[in-house]
Amino acid sequence: MKIGIIGAGNMGGSIARGLAFSGIIPQSDITVCDPTEAVLNSIKSQYPQVNVSTNNADAVAQADIVVVAVKPWLLDGVMAALNGKFDFSRQILVSVVAGATLQHLASFAGEGCKSPAVFRLIPNIAISVRQSMTFIAHQGASSEQVGMVCGLFDALGSTMIIEERIMGACTAVSSCGIAYVMRYIRAACEGGVELGLYPGQARDIMLQTMKGAVSLLEATGNNPEVEIDKVTTPGGITIKGLNAMEANGFTNAVIEGLKASCK
Repeated sequence: MKIGIIGAGNMGGSIARGLAFSGIIPQSDITVCDPTEAVLNSIKSQYPQVNVSTNNADAVAQADIVVVAVKPWLLDGVMAALNGKFDFSRQILVSVVAGATLQHLASFAGEGCKSPAVFRLIPNIAISVRQSMTFIAHQGASSEQVGMVCGLFDALGSTMIIEERIMGACTAVSSCGIAYVMRYIRAACEGGVELGLYPGQARDIMLQTMKGAVSLLEATGNNPEVEIDKVTTPGGITIKGLNAMEANGFTNAVIEGLKASCK
């Protein structure tokens, strides 16, 4: 299976590096294209066997799957330049371009191809450490093609097949949500410093606390409230802290932030 990646910015570059590191396919079966040679040289220096080019057509030439990871306003121009080079009868188009719908992606096939295999993906920035939550919507794809795309991105974290209509909600909860989690960690670290911890101590404590919370929920399958109840002793300090957070709008702030991300 050969992979072509168009765009080597934060997302495209992370996908390329993640796939190269994972070993799921040979590095020589990955081609990355970008107009900025310095970006390509950075990838090449880490993974010498990965093919790099400033010509997008090179990413398409031998690829089974083409991942387009360009800015939204560049998508139409990039695909127009590939007209006649991309064979929708045998190749799969995977887009991580924000806002590009399946219908829009399928339109690049033209009237000659009635049911092209197109995928719309929303990863998050943790893809750079192969821990992304990647949402996948697809159209015109066979079960084998779905398995191929899921297999690739499972190597970079976890995947979830969804209906395109909930892509906005998933983006808010995970793609935007990872920033919200980091903002909570930052706030907790600042609070720890105010309470007398050194910044490095506060950070290390919070990171392990977050890991512990995630591992506990994964192991038990419980609703978070079940685990919260275990540490909220009547009249104790945890319930006092939770109530103080709620009095300052904690839950409502999170929900309103997610809703704002969907607008």
